[in-house]
Amino acid sequence: MTTVDTPAAGSIAPALRRLYFVRFAFAVVWAALVFATKSELGAFGVALVVVYPLFDVAAAVWDARSSDTNEQVRSLQVNMAISLVAAVGLAVAGASGVPAVLRVWGAWAIVSGVVQLIVGVGRRAMGGQWPMILSGGISVLAGGNFVASASGSDPKLSGVAGYAVLGGIFFLVSALRLGRSRKEG
Repeated sequence: MTTVDTPAAGSIAPALRRLYFVRFAFAVVWAALVFATKSELGAFGVALVVVYPLFDVAAAVWDARSSDTNEQVRSLQVNMAISLVAAVGLAVAGASGVPAVLRVWGAWAIVSGVVQLIVGVGRRAMGGQWPMILSGGISVLAGGNFVASASGSDPKLSGVAGYAVLGGIFFLVSALRLGRSRKEG
């Protein structure tokens, strides 16, 4: 899940702030629905795991329309491609069961986390990048855990719900920081 936390960019801050609040709300609602399915991978469970990266694509499109540099847009385009491939992979993996879904989700978390780390470290001089850097690093570690847990005796989807909530919290922190930066500017 890639974020573009740019508190120094005053003109795009309001759009990003709204986007981050929407992403937080989506993550919390989505996680609640995953928990409600009790980690079952029926048709609804497969739809849920596919919808999450598709929502990530839509959010990156919204973000790209708000971005004011080609570098930001290119990073978001990479994120869109990664998330679109993940959605297709998750749809296919859904037919094979929870372990396959966890492997694909884990690979997505690792790759998107690396992209997020690169973007965050590259923008650290701009300020306000610690949520992106932390989220990217956690995403890489969580992705490895998802892949490893897929080989366990009783793999569950509940871990991806927790991952989504944590990601949502990072979006909330970024939204609040953007609001604070706007008031300070």
